[in-house]
Amino acid sequence: MSLRELAGPLAKEDPTPLYLQLQRVLRDAIAERHVEAKGAIPTERELANDFDVSRITVRKAVDGLVGEGLLTRRRGAGTFVTDTRVEKIFSKLSSFSEDMISRGRRPSSSWVSRAGGAVTPEEALSLGLSPGSLVYRFQRIRYADDVSMALEYSTIPGYCLPSVDVVEHSLYDALERHGHRPVRALQRLRAVAFSAEQAEQLGIEAGQPGLFIERRGFLADGRAAEFTQSYYRGDAYDVVAELNAP
Repeated sequence: MSLRELAGPLAKEDPTPLYLQLQRVLRDAIAERHVEAKGAIPTERELANDFDVSRITVRKAVDGLVGEGLLTRRRGAGTFVTDTRVEKIFSKLSSFSEDMISRGRRPSSSWVSRAGGAVTPEEALSLGLSPGSLVYRFQRIRYADDVSMALEYSTIPGYCLPSVDVVEHSLYDALERHGHRPVRALQRLRAVAFSAEQAEQLGIEAGQPGLFIERRGFLADGRAAEFTQSYYRGDAYDVVAELNAP
């Protein structure tokens, strides 16, 4: 079945530019796996004919997805879906960096902010801290092979780290170095749509689907060590959980 048959025609009376509409069609086809990872998308000529648009419009749409890292051009071969999806295994307590490295990817981060301060009521409830307790907050954009993957907001109790400066690349590495890496965690997830601000940080369109994962990590003595809220790109992540019969 062609993409035109799956998505229907573009709405030319819609004020949304045609190249953005076509981008949405391609992005949805990739997210829903109508075009598999490492598979080729239709040629510019085929897309132009199928959706009754110019090849310039097609090229602009594809250029945007290449810039996002969803598509890769191969000279003389065509344009292919980048294998960017990552399986996040819920049965394993691991950091983003560890997840990426184990899959042969190169993790990196862009700091939004990191600072210490007094715990908020929400943080105090989640971490079991008294009002006024010191916490360290870390906000980062996470990347794999220079492709944006997630927004991460972490709050760490002051007794787990000496300062915010000890966290360089991996938060879990810093916690382990200082003897406070979590040994167990509670996680919950839900589907979300990225806000305009979040989408701008990730370089994607506002309203794109994502996965919100909240984690509370605990030390062996039962004290909380981490309260992290992460927003993962829905087109880049699969959540996997191992289930066992009682």
